[in-house]
Amino acid sequence: MKTPAYAPNTVLMVKPVQFGFNEEAFITNKFQQKVDCFSPNEVQEKALQEFNLFVEKLKELKVNVLIHSDSTETFTPDSIFPNNWISTHSNGMIFTYPMLVKNRQLERRKDIVLDLFSRFGFSCLIELEDYEDAKPPKYLEGTGSMVLDHQKRIIYAAISPRTDENVLAEFAKHLRYKVVSFKAFGTQKEKIYHTNVMMCVGEKYIIIGENTIAEEDRERVMETVRKANKAVIELTNKQVYEHFAGNMLQLRNNDNETVLVMSEAAYKSFTKDQLKKLNKHNDHLLGVTIPTIEKIGGGSARCMLAEIYMPDQV
Repeated sequence: MKTPAYAPNTVLMVKPVQFGFNEEAFITNKFQQKVDCFSPNEVQEKALQEFNLFVEKLKELKVNVLIHSDSTETFTPDSIFPNNWISTHSNGMIFTYPMLVKNRQLERRKDIVLDLFSRFGFSCLIELEDYEDAKPPKYLEGTGSMVLDHQKRIIYAAISPRTDENVLAEFAKHLRYKVVSFKAFGTQKEKIYHTNVMMCVGEKYIIIGENTIAEEDRERVMETVRKANKAVIELTNKQVYEHFAGNMLQLRNNDNETVLVMSEAAYKSFTKDQLKKLNKHNDHLLGVTIPTIEKIGGGSARCMLAEIYMPDQV
């Protein structure tokens, strides 16, 4: 089986039409914050402005962006984070995922899946959402729950109410990847809801909030990280918890340059030494201004991007 290129040059993004605080999601996502000083319409307008500017910045750096608008027929306030329900792979597979929050399950859209099949020639759809009907239900929220190192064929996953080891095992079996699972904790000692808030894997580096990982798991995880033979850039807990510094994604543009995408808040939290290392391994660092989306949605720049790997691109 081929090992895919890590960084694709195309992403799927979903334009918000009713973005807002999701009460259901807040139970397991402590990164969300409720804001009472703006009306729902004002929150949506701010999120839309941030989204549009994000798209503009990606296009300026020659990254391809495929945009679908959120549906007005269902209430899906978190639809701006499509990487939780869909992932694409260069072996021709598309996966759709079981979601913990009921209104987030409505984000899965056959029209988007069919569009990807039609545009890019994917050959296989694997629907994991039947796990929502298991007793008890089991969840795996895409590349939020998992951080994939395609080069080393490794899946890093922080186990949480949204990330179940049984579903992980099935996903890994399809791709023939090794699973490295662990526990990681937030500010209130709750399990971090998504792995991609504390970790990012690039072609030549791994960025990780090592001290968020449970002490009994830490050395085992870090041994795997070190064996990947990539530069290791460590984040402080403050950078992870308060600035979404782990929530980044490396892409390539149409000039075959690497682009590391993050929020402006994450970028500003980095030390000079960290920035030096990030610049060494990337042609471009893109920090986008998304404070409304981060604060109210509890997700950041990486969560807004679902990578599109062209089938058999390598």
